[in-house]
Amino acid sequence: MEANASSATETSLPAQRVAELLEEGHVQVIDVRGSSEWEIGHVGGARHIEFDQVSAHADTIDKGTPVVFQCRGGSRSEMIAAAFRESGWEAYNLDGGLRAWQERELPLEPEGGRIEGA
Repeated sequence: MEANASSATETSLPAQRVAELLEEGHVQVIDVRGSSEWEIGHVGGARHIEFDQVSAHADTIDKGTPVVFQCRGGSRSEMIAAAFRESGWEAYNLDGGLRAWQERELPLEPEGGRIEGA
C-alpha cells in the first residue's frame, strides 16, 4: 500500500489522503486527544486511545496495517507516530491534525461534530 501522497512528507499525510485511505480500508486512524475532545467531534472510523495510554495499547494496534495518529493540531500525534515508526510500524501523522481535517470540510462524527476550541 502506498500511503504517501506527493504533497506529504515521509512522516505526515494530508487530511484528504487520510480520508481516502480510511474510506478504502487501507489505514487505521488513532485519535490521541482527550475524552472530552473526542466526544464533541472525531473522524468516523477512527479509534480513540488517549495520548498517555497509547504505548500501553500498542499490542492492540495492527502492525500489518499503516496507522495514522491524529490530534487537534498535529504535535501530540507526531510524537506518537515517530515512536511507532522507530518501533517498526508504518506510522504517519495527520498533517495539521483535525484542524486541517476541518479546514478541508471533511466530516466529523457525531453529526454536527466540531473541534474543541474551534
